Amino acid sequence: MSWQIGRAGQWLVAAAVWSLMSVIQAARSSDLVAVYELAQRNDPTFQSARHALEAARQKQPEALSGLLPVLSVNASDSRTGARARYSITPEINRTYNSDQWSLQLTQPLFRADRILAYDASRALVEQAIAQYRAAQQDLMLRTSRAYFDEIVAERHVAAAHAQVDALNEQLNAARHSFDAGVASITDVDDTRSRSALAQAQLVSARNDLESAIAGIESIIGEPPDTLLPLRDEVTLPTPQPADAASWVQRASEENPAVRAARAVVKGADYELDRSHSQRLPAVDLVASYGGNYSGGNVTDPVNFGTNVRDKQITVQLSMPLLDGGGMQAAVAEARAQRSKAQSDLTAAQRQAALDARQSFSAALSGASQVLALQAAVSAGQNAVKGNRIGYTMGIRINSDVLNAEQQLFSSMQDLDKARYDTMFAGLKLKAAAGILTEEDLSAVNALLRQQIPGSP
Repeated sequence: MSWQIGRAGQWLVAAAVWSLMSVIQAARSSDLVAVYELAQRNDPTFQSARHALEAARQKQPEALSGLLPVLSVNASDSRTGARARYSITPEINRTYNSDQWSLQLTQPLFRADRILAYDASRALVEQAIAQYRAAQQDLMLRTSRAYFDEIVAERHVAAAHAQVDALNEQLNAARHSFDAGVASITDVDDTRSRSALAQAQLVSARNDLESAIAGIESIIGEPPDTLLPLRDEVTLPTPQPADAASWVQRASEENPAVRAARAVVKGADYELDRSHSQRLPAVDLVASYGGNYSGGNVTDPVNFGTNVRDKQITVQLSMPLLDGGGMQAAVAEARAQRSKAQSDLTAAQRQAALDARQSFSAALSGASQVLALQAAVSAGQNAVKGNRIGYTMGIRINSDVLNAEQQLFSSMQDLDKARYDTMFAGLKLKAAAGILTEEDLSAVNALLRQQIPGSP
C-alpha cells in the first residue's frame, strides 16, 4: 500500500512535464511573425493577389494614354517595272523608283468616353488595392489559424501521452491492489479498458497533429519548426472598444471586401456614363508632315521625277447617327451592371457586419470560457490528487480516480483550444473591421513563450 501512496502524485508530475515540454521545445522554435514572413514569400494565394494588384495598377496609365497625343510614322519604298508602247515608239521596258513617308500626330480634343474610361480605371485600381488588402488580412488569419491549430494539436498529443502514462500507472496500482487482495479484478479490467482507449486517442491526436503540420506547410511551403505556444499565465486581451455596435459600424465601412465592392459601384457609375457618352461627338486634332518622291510613271514616254513635301493640320469630328440599337443595348447593360454592383455592396456590408458581430461575441464568450476552464482545471487537479489518496486509503474506488483523471484531461484540452480560439477571434474581429495589421501579429508574439536564455 505504501507503494501506491508514493505514486499518488505521479499524474501531477506528468502534467507538470507536459506544461514544461513547451518551454524545452522553445529552444528550437519559430514564432508567429517568423511563420508569417515565410507565408508572405511562399504562399501562392497571396502571391497571386500581389501580381493581380501589379496588373491592375497598369489600367490607369493604359486608360490615360487614350487622352494623350499619339505620334506615328509610315514609310514605303517601291520599284515599278512595265512594258509600254507609245504611238511613235516601239514597245519598251520602263522602270522607276518611288518612296513616300509621313509623320502624323493625333491629339484628342474631346473624347468623353475616354475621359470616363480613365475615371473608371482609377476605380479599378481602388478595387484592386482593397482586394490586395483583403488578401493580406486573409493571409494573416490563415497563418494564425494554422499556427494555433498546430500548437493545440501538439499539446493534445502531449496530453494524450500524459493520460496514457497516468492510466498505465493506475493500472499497475490496480493490479498491485488486486494481488494484495484489496481490489477486485473489475478494477483492473476497467483500468485496462480505459488505458486502451487512451492509446487510441493518442493515435488520433498524432493524426490530427500531422494534418495540422501539413496545413501550415501548405502556406509557408516548408515543414515548420516547433512553434512557440502562449505563456500559461497570459491574460488574453478583450476587444476595445467593448461595444459591438462600434465594431459593426466600422466593419460596414472599412472592411476590405466592402471597400472593393464600393469601388466596383463607382466604376459601374463611370461605365454607365461612358455608355451614354457614345452618342456625343469625338473631336481630334491631326497634324501630319510627309514626303513623296517618284522617279517617273508608265504613262509618259520620258521619266520626270517629282519630290513633294506636304504639311497638314486637321480638326476631325465624328458623331454616330445610327448604329442599329447597339448603344441603347450598351446603356441597358451598364445600368444592370450598376444595379448588380450595388446589390453586391449591400451583401458585402451585411457579411462584414455579421462577421464583426460573431467575432466580437466569440472573443467575449471565449475569454469567459477560458476563466471557467482555468477554474475547472485547478479544481480537477485537486480532485485527481484527492481521489488517488482516497483510493490508497480505501475510501475511494478505482473508477473515482479514473473519472477524475478523464475529466481533468478533457478540461485541459478544452482550455488549450479555448485560449487559442479566443485569440483568433480577436484577430478575426479586427480583420472584419479592416484594421488587422502586422502589428497585431507582433502583439500576439509578445504573448508567446520566449526561448530559453543561452539556448542555441
